[in-house]
Amino acid sequence: MGSVSTCLWFDGQAEEAARFYTSVVKNSRITDVVPYGDAGPGPTGSVMVVLFELDGQEFIGLNGGPQFTFDEAISIHLTCDSQEEIDELWEKLTAGGEEGPCGWLKDRYGLSWQVDSRELHEMISGADKEAAARATKAMLQMKKLDVQALRDAYAG
Repeated sequence: MGSVSTCLWFDGQAEEAARFYTSVVKNSRITDVVPYGDAGPGPTGSVMVVLFELDGQEFIGLNGGPQFTFDEAISIHLTCDSQEEIDELWEKLTAGGEEGPCGWLKDRYGLSWQVDSRELHEMISGADKEAAARATKAMLQMKKLDVQALRDAYAG
């Protein structure tokens, strides 16, 4: 088998989105930009696909047209190691987009993201089920995750 990647359908903004995403997520890059040829269906020379990596994960941005749009059924999940990282990613990704509940947001292109905390995962998967429930309840009240508030809830 060759490889597995995620294809994201855009209406003409694939290259712009890929440049934005690779500027936001560390260790990311655009690997190729492929134009439409004479066979179409897009205008000859316009961007058909953009191949890019976000922290090593491969994506394809396809300029497929207005037929399909993003919804919350698919999201990109980012696990952060600090509140500072959460804050930075949240600020950049919500610019022109919108905040959602529980660490979810939509960016300016309508793509959903989860800006999550590694520490939260440790809290909710730990042996102390009562502490995990307190942390989960606190998380459910948040938009952008607040790691200290999650710690406080977990501690009781």
